[in-house]
Amino acid sequence: MNTFQTTIQGRLVTIALNRGRSNAINHEMVKELDACIKTLESDDNVGGVILTGKEGFFSSGIDLIEAYDYNEEQSRQFWIDFLALQNRLAAFRKPIVAAVSGHSPAGGCVLAICCDYRIMAEGAFIIGLNEVPVGIIVPDSVFNLYAFWLGQRKAYQYLMEGKLLQVNEALEAGLIDAVVSPDKLMNAATEKVTAYMKLNPVTWTESKLNLRKDLTGKLRADQTETLNKMLKQWWAPETRQGLQMMIQNLKSKNTAVK
Repeated sequence: MNTFQTTIQGRLVTIALNRGRSNAINHEMVKELDACIKTLESDDNVGGVILTGKEGFFSSGIDLIEAYDYNEEQSRQFWIDFLALQNRLAAFRKPIVAAVSGHSPAGGCVLAICCDYRIMAEGAFIIGLNEVPVGIIVPDSVFNLYAFWLGQRKAYQYLMEGKLLQVNEALEAGLIDAVVSPDKLMNAATEKVTAYMKLNPVTWTESKLNLRKDLTGKLRADQTETLNKMLKQWWAPETRQGLQMMIQNLKSKNTAVK
Protein backbone atom coordinates (compact mmCIF):
# COMPACT_ATOMS: atom_id res chain seq x y z
CA MET A 1 0.00 0.00 0.00
CA ASN A 2 1.24 3.48 -0.87
CA THR A 3 -0.74 5.52 1.65
CA PHE A 4 -0.43 3.57 4.90
CA GLN A 5 1.54 0.81 6.58
CA THR A 6 0.16 -2.23 8.36
CA THR A 7 1.74 -4.19 11.18
CA ILE A 8 0.47 -7.43 12.68
CA GLN A 9 0.83 -8.55 16.30
CA GLY A 10 -0.98 -11.81 16.78
CA ARG A 11 -4.59 -11.13 15.82
CA LEU A 12 -4.24 -7.34 16.05
CA VAL A 13 -3.60 -5.28 12.92
CA THR A 14 -2.42 -1.67 13.09
CA ILE A 15 -3.04 0.62 10.13
CA ALA A 16 -0.75 3.64 10.27
CA LEU A 17 -1.63 6.35 7.75
CA ASN A 18 1.53 7.41 5.95
CA ARG A 19 1.01 9.93 3.20
CA GLY A 20 3.15 13.05 3.30
CA ARG A 21 3.62 15.20 6.37
CA SER A 22 -0.06 15.46 7.29
CA ASN A 23 -1.67 12.28 5.91
CA ALA A 24 -3.97 14.26 3.63
CA ILE A 25 -6.66 12.02 2.16
CA ASN A 26 -6.63 11.59 -1.61
CA HIS A 27 -8.53 9.16 -3.83
CA GLU A 28 -5.74 6.60 -3.70
CA MET A 29 -5.85 6.52 0.11
CA VAL A 30 -9.64 6.17 0.10
CA LYS A 31 -9.53 3.19 -2.27
CA GLU A 32 -6.61 1.52 -0.48
CA LEU A 33 -8.23 1.91 2.95
CA ASP A 34 -11.55 0.59 1.70
CA ALA A 35 -9.89 -2.49 0.19
CA CYS A 36 -7.84 -3.06 3.35
CA ILE A 37 -10.82 -2.82 5.72
CA LYS A 38 -12.83 -5.16 3.49
CA THR A 39 -10.02 -7.72 3.58
CA LEU A 40 -9.52 -7.46 7.35
CA GLU A 41 -13.22 -7.93 8.01
CA SER A 42 -13.28 -11.23 6.14
CA ASP A 43 -9.98 -12.53 7.60
CA ASP A 44 -10.70 -14.89 10.49
CA ASN A 45 -7.13 -14.46 11.71
CA VAL A 46 -7.80 -10.78 12.48
CA GLY A 47 -9.51 -10.01 15.77
CA GLY A 48 -9.16 -6.24 15.99
CA VAL A 49 -7.72 -3.13 14.37
CA ILE A 50 -6.00 0.09 15.44
CA LEU A 51 -6.19 3.04 13.05
CA THR A 52 -3.54 5.70 13.66
CA GLY A 53 -1.44 8.35 11.93
CA LYS A 54 1.98 9.80 12.58
CA GLU A 55 3.38 12.16 15.19
CA GLY A 56 1.54 15.47 15.00
CA PHE A 57 -1.07 14.37 12.48
CA PHE A 58 -3.73 11.68 12.43
CA SER A 59 -4.97 13.14 9.15
CA SER A 60 -5.43 16.72 8.01
CA GLY A 61 -8.51 15.69 6.03
CA ILE A 62 -9.17 15.83 2.31
CA ASP A 63 -6.12 16.71 0.21
CA LEU A 64 -7.50 19.98 -1.14
CA ILE A 65 -4.45 20.55 -3.34
CA GLU A 66 -5.03 17.30 -5.24
CA ALA A 67 -8.83 17.30 -5.03
CA TYR A 68 -8.99 20.81 -6.51
CA ASP A 69 -7.50 19.46 -9.74
CA TYR A 70 -9.90 16.53 -10.09
CA ASN A 71 -12.21 16.91 -13.06
CA GLU A 72 -15.98 16.61 -12.57
CA GLU A 73 -16.06 12.84 -13.07
CA GLN A 74 -13.09 12.32 -10.74
CA SER A 75 -14.62 14.59 -8.11
CA ARG A 76 -17.91 12.70 -8.14
CA GLN A 77 -16.17 9.32 -7.89
CA PHE A 78 -13.95 10.56 -5.08
CA TRP A 79 -16.92 11.58 -2.94
CA ILE A 80 -18.84 8.42 -3.77
CA ASP A 81 -15.86 6.35 -2.67
CA PHE A 82 -15.18 8.48 0.42
CA LEU A 83 -18.75 8.06 1.65
CA ALA A 84 -18.53 4.33 0.88
CA LEU A 85 -15.37 4.13 3.01
CA GLN A 86 -17.18 5.92 5.83
CA ASN A 87 -19.97 3.36 5.61
CA ARG A 88 -17.57 0.41 5.55
CA LEU A 89 -15.66 1.64 8.58
CA ALA A 90 -18.80 2.43 10.57
CA ALA A 91 -20.23 -1.04 9.85
CA PHE A 92 -16.94 -2.89 10.49
CA ARG A 93 -17.80 -6.02 12.43
CA LYS A 94 -14.65 -6.20 14.53
CA PRO A 95 -13.28 -3.88 17.21
CA ILE A 96 -11.50 -0.85 15.74
CA VAL A 97 -9.88 1.81 17.90
CA ALA A 98 -8.58 5.16 16.66
CA ALA A 99 -5.22 6.23 18.10
CA VAL A 100 -5.49 9.91 17.16
CA SER A 101 -1.85 10.93 17.02
CA GLY A 102 -2.34 14.63 16.30
CA HIS A 103 -4.43 17.03 14.25
CA SER A 104 -7.62 15.44 12.92
CA PRO A 105 -9.92 17.95 11.21
CA ALA A 106 -12.54 17.29 8.55
CA GLY A 107 -12.00 13.96 6.77
CA GLY A 108 -9.53 12.89 9.44
CA CYS A 109 -12.23 13.35 12.05
CA VAL A 110 -14.66 11.33 9.91
CA LEU A 111 -12.26 8.38 9.90
CA ALA A 112 -11.85 8.62 13.68
CA ILE A 113 -15.56 8.80 14.51
CA CYS A 114 -16.25 5.66 12.49
CA CYS A 115 -14.24 3.73 15.10
CA ASP A 116 -15.51 2.22 18.34
CA TYR A 117 -13.25 4.26 20.61
CA ARG A 118 -10.92 7.25 20.20
CA ILE A 119 -7.78 7.87 22.23
CA MET A 120 -6.05 11.15 21.41
CA ALA A 121 -2.51 12.31 22.09
CA GLU A 122 -2.34 15.31 24.37
CA GLY A 123 -0.93 18.45 22.83
CA ALA A 124 -1.92 21.54 20.87
CA PHE A 125 -4.03 19.56 18.41
CA ILE A 126 -7.51 20.03 16.96
CA ILE A 127 -10.26 17.69 15.88
CA GLY A 128 -13.69 18.31 14.38
CA LEU A 129 -15.60 18.91 11.17
CA ASN A 130 -15.00 22.24 9.44
CA GLU A 131 -16.49 21.49 6.03
CA VAL A 132 -18.89 24.47 5.96
CA PRO A 133 -16.17 27.16 6.21
CA VAL A 134 -14.19 25.28 3.52
CA GLY A 135 -17.19 25.44 1.18
CA ILE A 136 -18.23 21.78 1.30
CA ILE A 137 -21.91 20.99 1.89
CA VAL A 138 -22.20 18.51 4.76
CA PRO A 139 -23.92 15.23 3.76
CA ASP A 140 -26.60 14.09 6.20
CA SER A 141 -24.69 10.83 6.60
CA VAL A 142 -21.78 12.77 8.12
CA PHE A 143 -24.18 14.64 10.43
CA ASN A 144 -25.72 11.34 11.57
CA LEU A 145 -22.29 9.91 12.31
CA TYR A 146 -21.24 13.03 14.24
CA ALA A 147 -24.52 13.10 16.14
CA PHE A 148 -24.10 9.44 17.12
CA TRP A 149 -21.32 10.58 19.47
CA LEU A 150 -22.13 14.21 20.24
CA GLY A 151 -25.93 14.22 20.19
CA GLN A 152 -27.90 16.09 17.56
CA ARG A 153 -27.79 19.51 19.21
CA LYS A 154 -24.02 19.71 19.54
CA ALA A 155 -23.43 18.05 16.18
CA TYR A 156 -25.69 20.57 14.46
CA GLN A 157 -24.13 23.58 16.16
CA TYR A 158 -20.56 22.40 15.67
CA LEU A 159 -21.12 21.56 12.00
CA MET A 160 -22.87 24.82 11.17
CA GLU A 161 -20.01 26.89 12.59
CA GLY A 162 -17.24 24.53 11.47
CA LYS A 163 -16.03 24.21 15.05
CA LEU A 164 -12.63 22.64 15.62
CA LEU A 165 -12.05 21.46 19.18
CA GLN A 166 -8.89 21.42 21.24
CA VAL A 167 -8.04 18.07 22.81
CA ASN A 168 -9.58 18.79 26.22
CA GLU A 169 -12.67 20.33 24.59
CA ALA A 170 -13.10 17.20 22.47
CA LEU A 171 -12.84 15.00 25.55
CA GLU A 172 -15.42 17.06 27.42
CA ALA A 173 -17.80 17.03 24.43
CA GLY A 174 -17.52 13.25 24.03
CA LEU A 175 -15.90 13.43 20.61
CA ILE A 176 -12.92 11.50 21.98
CA ASP A 177 -12.89 9.05 24.86
CA ALA A 178 -9.43 9.36 26.43
CA VAL A 179 -6.31 11.52 26.33
CA VAL A 180 -2.80 10.22 26.95
CA SER A 181 0.73 11.48 26.39
CA PRO A 182 1.98 10.82 22.85
CA ASP A 183 4.48 8.19 24.03
CA LYS A 184 1.68 6.17 25.63
CA LEU A 185 -0.82 6.44 22.77
CA MET A 186 -0.22 3.11 21.06
CA ASN A 187 -0.02 1.18 24.32
CA ALA A 188 -3.34 2.67 25.41
CA ALA A 189 -4.95 1.84 22.07
CA THR A 190 -3.60 -1.71 22.18
CA GLU A 191 -4.91 -2.17 25.71
CA LYS A 192 -8.37 -0.96 24.72
CA VAL A 193 -8.77 -3.02 21.56
CA THR A 194 -7.35 -6.08 23.31
CA ALA A 195 -10.00 -5.72 26.02
CA TYR A 196 -12.67 -5.78 23.30
CA MET A 197 -11.01 -8.78 21.64
CA LYS A 198 -11.14 -10.78 24.88
CA LEU A 199 -14.93 -10.68 24.87
CA ASN A 200 -16.98 -13.30 23.06
CA PRO A 201 -16.65 -12.25 19.40
CA VAL A 202 -20.18 -13.23 18.36
CA THR A 203 -21.75 -11.45 21.31
CA TRP A 204 -19.57 -8.36 20.80
CA THR A 205 -20.13 -8.14 17.05
CA GLU A 206 -23.88 -8.71 17.11
CA SER A 207 -24.25 -6.17 19.92
CA LYS A 208 -22.23 -3.61 17.96
CA LEU A 209 -24.32 -4.17 14.84
CA ASN A 210 -27.56 -3.93 16.85
CA LEU A 211 -26.52 -0.72 18.58
CA ARG A 212 -25.44 0.82 15.28
CA LYS A 213 -28.37 -0.46 13.24
CA ASP A 214 -30.11 2.91 12.92
CA LEU A 215 -26.81 4.68 12.22
CA THR A 216 -25.61 2.29 9.52
CA GLY A 217 -29.07 2.34 7.94
CA LYS A 218 -28.86 6.12 7.64
CA LEU A 219 -25.32 5.93 6.27
CA ARG A 220 -26.45 3.50 3.57
CA ALA A 221 -29.27 5.80 2.43
CA ASP A 222 -29.08 7.16 -1.10
CA GLN A 223 -26.85 10.24 -1.08
CA THR A 224 -27.26 11.12 -4.76
CA GLU A 225 -29.31 14.28 -4.21
CA THR A 226 -26.93 15.59 -1.55
CA LEU A 227 -23.92 14.65 -3.64
CA ASN A 228 -25.30 16.56 -6.61
CA LYS A 229 -25.69 19.65 -4.43
CA MET A 230 -22.21 19.17 -2.96
CA LEU A 231 -20.62 18.98 -6.38
CA LYS A 232 -22.57 21.96 -7.71
CA GLN A 233 -21.29 24.05 -4.82
CA TRP A 234 -17.77 22.59 -5.16
CA TRP A 235 -17.60 23.93 -8.72
CA ALA A 236 -19.23 27.28 -7.90
CA PRO A 237 -16.85 30.20 -8.71
CA GLU A 238 -16.92 31.56 -5.14
CA THR A 239 -16.02 28.14 -3.73
CA ARG A 240 -13.20 27.67 -6.24
CA GLN A 241 -11.85 31.10 -5.36
CA GLY A 242 -11.93 30.29 -1.65
CA LEU A 243 -10.23 26.95 -2.26
CA GLN A 244 -7.50 28.66 -4.27
CA MET A 245 -6.73 30.91 -1.30
CA MET A 246 -6.63 27.94 1.09
CA ILE A 247 -4.37 26.02 -1.29
CA GLN A 248 -1.98 28.95 -1.57
CA ASN A 249 -1.79 29.08 2.23
CA LEU A 250 -1.19 25.32 2.41
CA LYS A 251 1.58 25.49 -0.17
CA SER A 252 3.18 28.40 1.69
CA LYS A 253 3.15 26.42 4.93
CA ASN A 254 4.58 23.34 3.19
CA THR A 255 7.37 25.46 1.69
CA ALA A 256 8.11 27.02 5.07
CA VAL A 257 8.37 23.56 6.69
CA LYS A 258 10.83 22.39 4.06
